[in-house]
Amino acid sequence: MYHSPTYLKKVFIIPQKLNYAPFFLLLAATFLFQCSSKQPYNEDQTTSLNVKKASWSIIDTIDYTTLNADIELSKPTMDVGVYLPSNLDPDFKKITLDRIVTGLQAAKEIYAPTGVQVNVLWIKTGEINPSYLSIQANKVPGVPNTGYINLYKHSQRHPAELTEHASNALEHIIEVEEDSHRTLYFVVFQDVFYPFLTVSEGRNWTMKTVRTGGLSFPSYSYPGTIPKPYRGVISLSNLERPDRQRRTIAHEIGHKVMNVSHEYMDISPEHEVYADGGLMVYGNGEEIPSEEAGRWHLERLLLSPYLYVLDSNGIKKWNPDYQENGHYYDPIYMNYSIDFPGTPAIAEDW
Repeated sequence: MYHSPTYLKKVFIIPQKLNYAPFFLLLAATFLFQCSSKQPYNEDQTTSLNVKKASWSIIDTIDYTTLNADIELSKPTMDVGVYLPSNLDPDFKKITLDRIVTGLQAAKEIYAPTGVQVNVLWIKTGEINPSYLSIQANKVPGVPNTGYINLYKHSQRHPAELTEHASNALEHIIEVEEDSHRTLYFVVFQDVFYPFLTVSEGRNWTMKTVRTGGLSFPSYSYPGTIPKPYRGVISLSNLERPDRQRRTIAHEIGHKVMNVSHEYMDISPEHEVYADGGLMVYGNGEEIPSEEAGRWHLERLLLSPYLYVLDSNGIKKWNPDYQENGHYYDPIYMNYSIDFPGTPAIAEDW
């Protein structure tokens, strides 16, 4: 706040003939010091100035050249990096380095029929703030979808928002580089909880929390609410079962690069859908269908802002970026989206 010299003379009784320039310098220095002094991390604070970055090193026991031997210069490609904390609790055994590599190799195989490549940049390890080993991904939603519009349109109007703790965790963990907003970052957490609203009985809603094995933080759900350098984040918390090792990484990539929820063919999207056939529902399927009957999954994949092609000079030529923060109906998808009605959540005679 600015105070005039007249005001200061009245308050501090500064003599008229005294040279009080040093006084102003001292006052200004005190003010600047108070503004710049760092305070201990507080989960509720809205500033990110006090988030200390983690230090990472590449795991060099992996032969990345061999792992990426499938990569061809002329094909659309996505870049993937993995952060594996070194200070996971001893009893956390659901993810290991071998399981991560197995999942990445499986993702390469699953996306190969589409002509899209998964390029593994690195897997890094390092110690993180233990408070970030487990996070709640998003704030508890305030407005449930009552069925007048579909899930995607509801998410566009009422987007999910990161909790302050989750936002600080991403800033702490992810290194910011020129192409950060185009890169997929898998981060191993011990737990990531995702709260959502569901009908309990009658016209009452209740909050449920899912303990996720992987969470893609997709743009259709978080349009414009994740800081751009971190929008490529995908969490991993469980690769223990063989089916999870095979599909989880590829499935979570699909949420990010196809920008769709759990849906397949004539199955409209929901938070949890169990069915056979498609990669984007819970089951054993790996298909990425095309055309309207396949809900345009292949076409949306090929338009993803996370894809590039290397030109003859080795320069990455990226797909166009989102025009409207990446909601499901973002203009980059042109006509490759499905306009479907909402489903009433409760009896219509309520």
